[in-house]
Amino acid sequence: MRRSDPSPSMATFSTSPVIASGQSLPSTSPTIDIRAIVRRHGSVAAVDHVSFQVQRGEFFSILGPSGAGKTSVLRMVAGFEDPDEGDVLIDGRSMLGVPPNRRPVNLVFQSYALFPHLTVSENVAFGLRMRRVPGALIDQQVQQALSMVKLIGKEARKPAQLSGGEQQRVALARALVNKPAVVLLDEPLAALDQQLRQAMQVELKSIQEQAGLTCVCVTHHQEEAMMMSDRIAVMHQGRMWQVGTPREVYENPRTLFVSRFLGVSNELPGRLGEVVREAQLFHPADDRLPGFPVRTGPGEVPGRPATWSLRPEQLRMSSERPSVQDPVLPGVIEKVLFAGSETKYLIRVGREHLWEARATGAMQPSFASGDPVFLQWALADGRVFFE
Repeated sequence: MRRSDPSPSMATFSTSPVIASGQSLPSTSPTIDIRAIVRRHGSVAAVDHVSFQVQRGEFFSILGPSGAGKTSVLRMVAGFEDPDEGDVLIDGRSMLGVPPNRRPVNLVFQSYALFPHLTVSENVAFGLRMRRVPGALIDQQVQQALSMVKLIGKEARKPAQLSGGEQQRVALARALVNKPAVVLLDEPLAALDQQLRQAMQVELKSIQEQAGLTCVCVTHHQEEAMMMSDRIAVMHQGRMWQVGTPREVYENPRTLFVSRFLGVSNELPGRLGEVVREAQLFHPADDRLPGFPVRTGPGEVPGRPATWSLRPEQLRMSSERPSVQDPVLPGVIEKVLFAGSETKYLIRVGREHLWEARATGAMQPSFASGDPVFLQWALADGRVFFE
């Protein structure tokens, strides 16, 4: 990217993207070093000065909606597209002008791209045969790869005889057998049903850790990225808006977009008010709602428009007004959604805001539709975002 935005203070955030390479990283040389790459499609910058690094053995996910530019980044790392500006380095070597077949990467496609007429073993061995690896060594390496993805005993089957999860494992074994410096994953679990997808998230992460792989995964699925990744980069409109561990990005989003994209956000538009002790009052635009204290950075000017945000799991509900001094707002429960170990409550707050609260475990509170409730949260949990 061309510029770096100032770091936010406390719970105050801007809506500008941040430089991914500004994150704290180990001192060792990165396996992947992306330096201010730009990719234009006509007059549109699909990728706009994106920079980041991926360390050896790291599972790094690029997360974003359709059209964010994440697949273009992956294709530039793989060599299927060249950046119009910037550089892509793998193991310290520039990949500019290096064709895909000469890069130390393997790409696992969303469709798996298996050869239907070849057996499992033949699919996995295909790349080795193209490199003219000796036959005995091919057999040994194919068995090692199939053992790692738990497909021993299914070597002679064709792809059509495998489940979706097994086909995904064959595609992964075909990538692993070449022992690349980097495995690139393009929506690797998108073709699987929800139950199998969740199981394969655990399997894929386990295989990555066992083999010590450096993985870059592109996905628009938030849960998938959160489950598997050591770090996540959130992309939007061709730029990287935040990079960090799943917990960092979820609990401390730098922008309102990141907050919304990583999960449900209960929000109120309004403006900042006067400073009260170590906090600042926030006045919701909805005049039915009282002001409440929020955490902001030093020197924030009263009257500044802002949006306040809070995660559903950070809300506490009670039928009587709490006596402790944490912020509190009134609401009315509109709907109760039971989901086994978790119950979701949709709560009308003010005129038009529908918030979500969640209760888990055996000691869930018992509320019904139409019940008035008081909503409370810790002062430090709320986030204030500025336009």
